[in-house]
Parts: sequence; structure tokens; C-alpha cells
Amino acid sequence: MKKTLTLLFFIALLASCTTTKKVTYFQDLGNGDTKTITTLPNKIKMIPGDKLSIIVNSKDPELVALFNLTIPSRTFGSTNNTAGTNNTNGIAAYTIDSYGNIDFPVIGKINIEGKTREEVAGLIKNELITRKLVLDPIVTVEYVNQEITILGEVSRPGKVGIDKDYITIIDAIAEAGDMKIEGLRNNVTVLRQEGDTQKVYEMDFTSAESIYSSPAFYLQQNDIVYVKPNSKRAGQADINSNTMRSTSFWMSLASFIMSFVTFIDNR
Repeated sequence: MKKTLTLLFFIALLASCTTTKKVTYFQDLGNGDTKTITTLPNKIKMIPGDKLSIIVNSKDPELVALFNLTIPSRTFGSTNNTAGTNNTNGIAAYTIDSYGNIDFPVIGKINIEGKTREEVAGLIKNELITRKLVLDPIVTVEYVNQEITILGEVSRPGKVGIDKDYITIIDAIAEAGDMKIEGLRNNVTVLRQEGDTQKVYEMDFTSAESIYSSPAFYLQQNDIVYVKPNSKRAGQADINSNTMRSTSFWMSLASFIMSFVTFIDNR
């Protein structure tokens, strides 16, 4: 009987160590260690289809009203949505067209494709001052529809909105409520559309080196993050299968080992 208990303890300990290695993040980091993020910080840059809220302020509110597109109120039988715009505090959103342009009041067409939020604000501010339209403008640019899709074994799969210039994959996973225990941490996939090309990046969340060196560490709008299921979760797809993935297989194996060891002990 003592041999049986010893064997069962060894099996339980081995299973516990294996499980810990599969679910623990950043296993190559210890207290006081440092890791270099080899991927350069990559700010969100504008692409066709993006919507932006652009607000101009100055000491003369009546003057800058010309440059702020407000959503007209509706008085009867209507919804709150305006076609082609997103309501952001009553300010209409500018949609970047297929050529990378927005049509800004008075100034006209401005190409902002490939520019950061800060660069867009600076470009519009410079145009207003150069043309002597507003002498002291303060231009604020905010994202409206930029988002990332997170699928798979996370607590809250779906869309994650972008509200800052940098967003890392760690930020995105945290916004989705972290990976479930059934999530495969050593093979998280990021899909990124670049023109007519679909790029695939994979990273191992048990390794800080893998995450910090990945070109997808800093995410871009419209990226898709997919957390694959681990073998246990995948095995649940067919509850009747008695394969090495299924719970029933391991229960049967444990029962067999206990019976066999008991038989040996009683001889």
C-alpha cells in the first residue's frame, strides 16, 4: 500500500509541474532580470477607413465653430445615428477615404494616410496658422473606430477599442480579461492585413524573449489576436472520443495503475 501511495504522489506531482509550466507567463524572467524590447515602438498610423474626431479650439469659439463638424439634431421620428458618422460628444467623425484623404472645412482635402494622431493634429494646426484662419488653434485628434479583434480562449472575446497611440499585445489580452486556463499560452497568433497580404505572427507567452522580440508586440488597428485552445480544451470537442486528449482516457489510465499496483502489493 505504501508503494501505491508513493506512486500516486509522484504522478500527481509530475502532473502539477507540467501544468504550471504550461500556464505561467514570462518563465524566463527572474527577480532583477532585464529584457530588451527589440521591436521599436510603433504608433498607430492612419489608414483608409479609419474614423477620427478632430476638434479645433481657440480663444474665439465662434471662429473655430467653422472647423468643427457637429452632428445636426433631429426633431422627430429619428434615431441617434447619423449615416457615415460616429457620435462623439456631438462631433461628427472624419472618415479617411480610399486615397488617404479627409475633407476638412475651409482647408479642403488633406492627406493623412500613414500619419500618427500627433502628426495629423500638427498638420491641421499648421494649415490653420499658415492660411491665417486661426492664429492660436489647439487641435485635438481622437480615435473613433480603431479596434483590435480578440478570439479564442480569453474571458471576453470580441472587439477591443484603441484609445492611445501605443497598444501592446499584453494590453489587448488584459483588456479581454486574460487568457482562460484552457488557452494555449505558447502559441498565440496575431493576424495582420497589410495591403493585399495577410501576415501571421506567433509568440510564446511563457517566454518574455518571444513576446518582446515579436514584430507584433505593438499591435495595429484591425489586427486579429487568436488564443488557441490547449489539448484538454480541444479534446472536449468530442466528448465521446476516448483518445489521449480526453479526460476519460486519463481517468481510465489512473484507475488501471491503481489496480495494477494494488495487485502487485497483495502478491
